[in-house]
Amino acid sequence: MTYDFTTVMDRRGKDALAVDVIPFEGAEVAEGFDRIPMWVADMNFATVPTIQEHIINRVNHPAFGYFDPSEEYYNSIIKWQKERNLVDGLTPENIGYENGVLGCLAAAVQSFTAQGEAVLLHSPTYIGFTHVFEDNGRKMVLSDLVQDENGVWRMDYEDMDRKIKEHKIHFAVFCSPHNPTGRVWEWEEIEKAMEVYKKNDCIVISDEIWSDLILQGNHHIPTQSVSEDAKQRTIAIYAPSKTFNLAGLIGSYHIIYNPYLRDRVRKQSALSHYNSMNVLSMHALIGAYRPEGHVWVDELREVLTGNVEFAYQYILDNFPGVKLAKPQGTYMLYLDCEEWCKNKGITLDELIKAGIRVGVIWQDGRPFNRPWAIRMNLALPRTRVEEAFRRLSEYVFV
Repeated sequence: MTYDFTTVMDRRGKDALAVDVIPFEGAEVAEGFDRIPMWVADMNFATVPTIQEHIINRVNHPAFGYFDPSEEYYNSIIKWQKERNLVDGLTPENIGYENGVLGCLAAAVQSFTAQGEAVLLHSPTYIGFTHVFEDNGRKMVLSDLVQDENGVWRMDYEDMDRKIKEHKIHFAVFCSPHNPTGRVWEWEEIEKAMEVYKKNDCIVISDEIWSDLILQGNHHIPTQSVSEDAKQRTIAIYAPSKTFNLAGLIGSYHIIYNPYLRDRVRKQSALSHYNSMNVLSMHALIGAYRPEGHVWVDELREVLTGNVEFAYQYILDNFPGVKLAKPQGTYMLYLDCEEWCKNKGITLDELIKAGIRVGVIWQDGRPFNRPWAIRMNLALPRTRVEEAFRRLSEYVFV
């Protein structure tokens, strides 16, 4: 490979929530075990060097005054979307800066819904969505994803339609690829979902922050590409932050073709005067979306695919009673531990603490709306993934 995905970085003291925090009250790592960060969606790989190069080059100029996003910034996004997602006709007018995906979601929900109004989401549900709607006083209506005979997560279109009508919903969130299940939706699935939204006159927020992290054998389809109507009713949100591990630099962007939607989202975002780009964030995106970034992402996808294949098969072979669907995108696993816990007579709290005790810092999956779930991050060098599962096998799932 061109880039290094095997070195284990020491991130202690380097502003890394993933390694400095244990995300479960009362859990501790026992003496003799180091921490393996497998919870928050943060990668433990060195990012593509062109990002640092662009930032350093800009930092070498000693002035940091007011600025507007450069032509190179917009062209980088247009070219990236063209080459990665086959998007044609994208212009700077369609692109808008956002501090984050959730910030754009908050602006959109404030623009198009009222306090107490219902919105539709799929369940399991990304916890960030839950916080946004709770904080903004909206009522969440959940349409459960269901697993077919092969364990693949599917949308229930009849349930979506029924709940939208029952609760008079006109605003929906579509997560593509889906977090936390890792489903990469196929064209026909997206098309059917958008027909439901069209029939019920719903504005759709399409969170596509994971769109670059598709496991091998799968392909991301932008929601706005499936029809002209989808293009006009959808607010799509992307970011280099998840792809290149740039969350600490802040910076996402929306793609909105419909001027009515675009004007209202931008107006709402501007009201706080805080949705402003950092100059280093701009140069980070430009550095990420260079040709080297394409190579880096393709190699990363190969590494993540290998990690997922290893972990999925290891769980099937060694952890009887633990169920999961193989992700098609993202680098997260979403485990169903109900059968294992009930067979052993222990609680999910006890299981989570047992893993953390041996240094496997995994995440309580219940806030994503499944009562026996654990969420695991596999964006680590393979040696650390293998060590984590060795510890789980030897000390936890026994």
